[in-house]
Amino acid sequence: MDFELDDDQKALSQLAARILADRATPAAVSAVEEAAAADGDGVDHALWADLAAAGLLAAPLAEENGGAGMGLIGACAVLEEVGRRVAPVPYLECVLSALAIERFGSGPLRERLAAMAAGAFVVAPALVEAQGAPRRPATRAVTDGDGWRLDGEKICVPCGLAADAFLVTAAFPDGSSGVVFVEAGAAGLERQRQNTTSGRPEALLRLSSLEVAPDAVLGQETSEHGEVLDWLVDRVTAALTVTAAGCLDEALRITASYVKERKQFDRVIATFQAVGQRAADAFTDTLGVRLTAWQAAWRLSAGLPATDEVTIAKFWASEAGQRVVHTCQHLHGGIGMDRDYPVHRYFLLAKQIDLALGGAAPQLADLGKRIAASA
Repeated sequence: MDFELDDDQKALSQLAARILADRATPAAVSAVEEAAAADGDGVDHALWADLAAAGLLAAPLAEENGGAGMGLIGACAVLEEVGRRVAPVPYLECVLSALAIERFGSGPLRERLAAMAAGAFVVAPALVEAQGAPRRPATRAVTDGDGWRLDGEKICVPCGLAADAFLVTAAFPDGSSGVVFVEAGAAGLERQRQNTTSGRPEALLRLSSLEVAPDAVLGQETSEHGEVLDWLVDRVTAALTVTAAGCLDEALRITASYVKERKQFDRVIATFQAVGQRAADAFTDTLGVRLTAWQAAWRLSAGLPATDEVTIAKFWASEAGQRVVHTCQHLHGGIGMDRDYPVHRYFLLAKQIDLALGGAAPQLADLGKRIAASA
């Protein structure tokens, strides 16, 4: 396994880092948060346009779709920098949706890719339900003439207020589960705001007898619709863990700078043994999150089995991720709670990723079951 980025991927990462460092400043992110609190959609639309103009949205797509063919690894190279700056843009949601449409979408759906690459059309995956699990959705798709009719409810759809369309997971009559493209303005779709602890609003979607055409089902033309859901969930999960790696790395960097300057008892606190030990543990945890996240992404990109690796990456991003941001908050003392100081945003983003991944304990349980079954 070689996790080293090639020259093109490094260039993509460096370009993303420069743009995000210039534009996703603490002041800019704070302005988006204030707008979101006043009923905004939680997206920095100017930054989103800059990322699109620089070709960062198109880069993961195939050359025939205006991209550079960098795929999941290219997307993750950008997402690590998005996490590092806590940038309020729907990069993960839109680019991962575009990759799914590119791989499994019908001709009419693939025609949307140009607009998605230009940042003019945002698609968000709707994977979470109050009752069903991401891989076993309770939302139902039933036949309706030549097409389908959807009924169900999705919660916690990230960037759901800004999305122009959604990739909705649903159960089909043959017992399989799949993914359906749904326009945000479709009759039978109700979108409701959901506020979150991170300050980034999400959406609740209610689907009531919502009619979709046959070609709105991803994989339908190639009889692969039963494979699409696992494909999408695995890649969204891996991308989330890579985003967490960037978030944790920057939170730790900010903390290291702080403890080297903060003095108590006429000494910088970095020289205290307890502070050094906690920082060292956080550094080790951050490396663990990054390693397992990139391992999962690499195996998925290479077309290798990655069920265990995705589960392990989820566990590390949840369990170790929470240890890291709690350490960062603790070592900052009271200033870590100051909303005018940036470190609190990393805590909130890490917590939201932890919740989106489902927490650490279920990942260990899933992994243990698979180990026991193979013994």
